[in-house]
Amino acid sequence: MLVYTLLILFTGALQTFAARVQVTWDVVYLNISRDGISTWQAIGANGQLPIPPIYVTQGDILELTAINHLDKPVSLHSHGLFQRNTSYYDGAGLVTECGIPPGSQFTYIIETGDQSGTFWIHSHYGMEGIDGLRAALVIRDQDTQLLDEYDEDILLTLEDWGQAPLNSMVDMLKTTPLVKLIPNHPTVLINGINANILQPIRFTPGRRYRLRVISMSFTYWFKVRLPGHILQVIEADGIYSHPSAVDGLDLCPGQRYSAIITARESLEFNYALNVTFYSDFIPRSPGLNPRYHHVPIVYRKDVPTKKYPVIEDHEVNWADELAMEPRDELMLLEPVDQHIVLNVKVINSEMGLAIHAFGNYAYASVPVPPLLTALTTGNMALSPSVYAPQLNAIILQHNHVVELELRNPETLIIHSYHSHGHAFQVVETGPVNSNSSIPVK
Repeated sequence: MLVYTLLILFTGALQTFAARVQVTWDVVYLNISRDGISTWQAIGANGQLPIPPIYVTQGDILELTAINHLDKPVSLHSHGLFQRNTSYYDGAGLVTECGIPPGSQFTYIIETGDQSGTFWIHSHYGMEGIDGLRAALVIRDQDTQLLDEYDEDILLTLEDWGQAPLNSMVDMLKTTPLVKLIPNHPTVLINGINANILQPIRFTPGRRYRLRVISMSFTYWFKVRLPGHILQVIEADGIYSHPSAVDGLDLCPGQRYSAIITARESLEFNYALNVTFYSDFIPRSPGLNPRYHHVPIVYRKDVPTKKYPVIEDHEVNWADELAMEPRDELMLLEPVDQHIVLNVKVINSEMGLAIHAFGNYAYASVPVPPLLTALTTGNMALSPSVYAPQLNAIILQHNHVVELELRNPETLIIHSYHSHGHAFQVVETGPVNSNSSIPVK
């Protein structure tokens, strides 16, 4: 598959007037059973799992202090935030920081600026995020026109939860394929609770709900549908679009959507929000992969749930972020100053394990984070040779427009792609050229 993207590096003005929202996470081990099946040593904050969502308002400054009570470093990444002029707060362990040592603390200053929408925060050091250190981050809008489009927020976080800490398998990952290490199949958690024991969601006729869905998953994908209702998608990954009517959402790990659902006027039936849990690169297993869960949508307690015939996935009008039209209607960034081609390859690690990588080297962390190297080596920082070869360093110029071409051979699995600190315009995907002058973000 061939993908072209355009991205631009930019800086933004600091917010002069903004509320400062202070949040402290005491990062601790917790022996806990989140799924009601297995108990093991997970990682939470302030003695809690799930970690409560964080809510701020557009323009606010979030001060998130992490106090590390673990026996290893930890870091926190605000997924989807641009971190303009503050990349040292991005939280990518051994990339933009060394990690917070055991017994130490660090405060991330996260300026939301003009960003708003649906995000999440997770550890970006080792496997701590997979083992529980993750939470939703909602940045409320100040745009009154947008706020007038719905009456109430509903947050839906989706997680895959294993039956043993994945953090304990880090060394094994060097020699054993991931698919062989996943203990059985994970449990589905919705809003931090086993999906089989969820409380119903109440709907009021005619009321408009903004459903914010966050996939805080590691290996599995999620499909979300509410038969009998139309989903008007207005946001994908923190980027607002003109409303797009769809039947369902298909989310890869880390992906987020917002959709406005107008409740039906009739109280004749209740409904079910269908959540499908699946992975294409893990062998299918009846009742496990894929797996189906149903969240009750209750209009009235004493009425039946509406039954709908089962339909095939190809008959569903799934949300397609590539077909969405951004609300800011930003024209194509041009001219292109730099063109980069990244080929996904399968290479053999030193232990003989086949792994996916860009270029000829698999990424591996180095003792000195490359951001620190860039800040301390003067003009030498502009040479890729200053950085270790396993970093595959690419040098960009400030404010340049960069065209990034990603090539994933048909012989490999589907890959999602996430760029810290940037939103990019999709110009072309697959064999189809886009004729739109306003590319999707």
